[in-house]
Amino acid sequence: MLLNKIKTFPIVLGSQSPRRKELLSALDLDFKVLVKSIDESMPHDILPEDAAEFIALKKLQAFNTIAFNDKLIITADTVVVDSTGRVLGKPLTSNEAKSILKDLSGNVHLVYTGVAILFNNVIRSFTCKTEVVFNTLSDEEIDYYVYKYKPFDKAGSYGIQEWIGRIGVAHINGTYENVMGLPTSQLYKELIKIEKGL
Repeated sequence: MLLNKIKTFPIVLGSQSPRRKELLSALDLDFKVLVKSIDESMPHDILPEDAAEFIALKKLQAFNTIAFNDKLIITADTVVVDSTGRVLGKPLTSNEAKSILKDLSGNVHLVYTGVAILFNNVIRSFTCKTEVVFNTLSDEEIDYYVYKYKPFDKAGSYGIQEWIGRIGVAHINGTYENVMGLPTSQLYKELIKIEKGL
């Protein structure tokens, strides 16, 4: 079963991330990108492992209107959690990006991506986790990466598909695509479940 029925419906990706667009395209699906602004604040007591799915569901709710009743909507969010349990957001400055990368250097951190799907008024959601082990990075390597790649749109201040991922990631436990921002294998399984119900 290759999502032939799913492909007959308009699909909307509710994310402006070029990485998610690339990954969803790799599933051989045609879709449109449409982003709606939401309040991304979270309850102060939310667990780090629940944060990404919480935001993905908030993004999805923005599409829960009659205008999207005939469409399949996919939203996602990714959070990076350091070895102390601190959620690392997107850096606002070069100094903040460098500070975050110094914290990740030589340590293990977790990447959680939450995905939410809306189809036929039914919401499905899930979270994928990947453990990432970083090599020890020199100040020169961190400075070079931040200066050249400007990772200000990335949680945790890095993109695993970029230069720093090639030289800095010792190994991962989990899926590479999840660290990029969209766990395609799990998403495909969820879409197959929808396909079987059509």
